Amino acid sequence: MLVKRRPPAAVAEVLRALHQTTADPWPWLRSLDAGNDLVARLYDDTWPRLAARTDLSAEVRDLGERLQGQVVAVEQQLVDAGPLTLIHGDASAQNIRTSTDGAVALLDWEDVSAAPGVLDLAWFLVSSVEPTRWAEALDAYGPAAGLRVAMPSTVVQGLLSMADWPEGSPEALGWNERLAVARSML
Repeated sequence: MLVKRRPPAAVAEVLRALHQTTADPWPWLRSLDAGNDLVARLYDDTWPRLAARTDLSAEVRDLGERLQGQVVAVEQQLVDAGPLTLIHGDASAQNIRTSTDGAVALLDWEDVSAAPGVLDLAWFLVSSVEPTRWAEALDAYGPAAGLRVAMPSTVVQGLLSMADWPEGSPEALGWNERLAVARSML
């Protein structure tokens, strides 16, 4: 998938095109509930260490606390986020390249699955887009009715990703900022 423009709007357009042109699930793709138990255990094991961090804002800490013990239920709610489509599964800046003429390519398709398309959009926002540019990406993607339903699952992944960065690091502070905006969308 290639679209000419600059991210984040260009990436949102690529994701929209992917999700609109692949509206039928394929039985050989990883199912929507694959790995839910594993992610839930990982989150519950990681949360106490995260909760003790000083770089976690009160609003993100509150949401993280509410997600403890609820990850499987949050993941099961994804069926209400929209129709199943082909998704990239890890639409983050590290998996996106832009050519000198503005063409955008999605790389690293190892997490491809059948899921609601807004899951890709939510992960792109939380993992890679400055909150001041979220509206730009949302406008470029178009209607994203299930985004609110997809966001808790994305917050779980975001908190797990934040745990990989040293406390107080610019990367961790960026995660916290984006997670706070995600929380405001719930």
